[in-house]
Amino acid sequence: MEQINSLSEKFSSLAWGIPLIVLLIGGGLYLLILSRFLPFRFFGHAIQVLKGKYDNQNDSGEISHFKALTTALSSTIGMGNIAGVALAISIGGPGAMFWMWVSAIIGMSTKFFTSTLAIMYRGKDSNGDLQGGPMYFIREGLGKNWQFLAVMFSIFGMLGALPVVNVNQLKQAVNDIILIPNGVEVSLSSNLIIAAVLVIVTSVVILGGLKRISNIASKMVPSMVILYFVLVVIILTINYTEVPKYFLMIFTDAFEAGFINEEQHKDVIGGVLGALILLGIKRGAFSNEAGIGTAPMAHGAAKTNEPVREGLVAMLGPVIDTLIVCTLTALAILVTGVWQTTNDNGVSLTASAFQDAMPGYGQYLLMICVFIFSMSSLFSYAYYGTKCMSFLIGADKKHYYNYLYILSIILAATTSFNTMINFIDGIFAFMAIPTMLATILLAPKVVKEIKAYRTWIKS
Repeated sequence: MEQINSLSEKFSSLAWGIPLIVLLIGGGLYLLILSRFLPFRFFGHAIQVLKGKYDNQNDSGEISHFKALTTALSSTIGMGNIAGVALAISIGGPGAMFWMWVSAIIGMSTKFFTSTLAIMYRGKDSNGDLQGGPMYFIREGLGKNWQFLAVMFSIFGMLGALPVVNVNQLKQAVNDIILIPNGVEVSLSSNLIIAAVLVIVTSVVILGGLKRISNIASKMVPSMVILYFVLVVIILTINYTEVPKYFLMIFTDAFEAGFINEEQHKDVIGGVLGALILLGIKRGAFSNEAGIGTAPMAHGAAKTNEPVREGLVAMLGPVIDTLIVCTLTALAILVTGVWQTTNDNGVSLTASAFQDAMPGYGQYLLMICVFIFSMSSLFSYAYYGTKCMSFLIGADKKHYYNYLYILSIILAATTSFNTMINFIDGIFAFMAIPTMLATILLAPKVVKEIKAYRTWIKS
């Protein structure tokens, strides 16, 4: 297990080098400037689109704007918001959250461009059904000579869609919050029982296809965000005197990197500050997935013939996911002080914060949120993986992915958190390469669509 953990760590470090940071953050800034800061100027209009003001049942696609966003959010609002934030703070301190914000603000433009392209260049699968996503906008937008990028995205997309982090942290939450406090011995057998339950529940939903997934996600996502929001507001209210101090610390510590181990990161460009920025961007990418390419697969299925409109809906994702939900988690961990008083990591650290503020029942309320976060992510990621397999070997064989998916649930429930998070970090990096390269190359065509859309609005 130590060897596997070491290999996954090396894989993640290799993938997350300076070239990828330049591609993700530099590319996102380029898109933001190219669009003349459209995500901020059209924010109000995006809310109107989300509310259904421009929905047309006769448009191409499978699901509404709202369901497309909630399906995408059901995968992004997950363990990245609970375990990912906790991991970032435990390693990098409060300042890590600042760099997650930076990645989210830049990620808004990336999400807008990738999801606009997902509608502009929808392609047909082997069954003749209309599909969207990076592999399709690479093939349809850049042509057959760039097919290798579409294949690269699909191969890594199948691996990146495996729910290994969600399952691993759900298992850890069940063990730390329910089993161990009640005197139940945690073992391989108990972990396999948890995995078996997850396999049964997940199988029932994912075998129903996108419409069942989107229907469940559209009901689960708003309710879970509201519940989590209310619980964290209670924690912040109880510790209200600490909130201004720690909110300010997110900014001041962003350039200090006092918690990063200097010896471990002496080879990172920029030293410990460079390591902190890298940590924040990594956790931001894991949280909101801007530039990774998963969300455009959900937004590409939206019922619309207007690409810019779907791009505007998609750009709301990083706002809800990172700027709101992740910030709430970070403040809950910081104001309760558990980040300094315990050695907990991942979901266990967040559970400690809830228990500190609401002794006796706080961790159980978090358990409800963790369960809903994890299950909604499980459903959406299965859809992404089958789309990738469908592109590679044909729509009639995409169901084979479900077997790989179910096997990964069992693997994740019996493997360490560090191994799983490093594996997914590395895979996400290799998904981002084809997604961002294609998006940057096709960006001028999106700008033309923006101009046409603005003319339509004015008329």
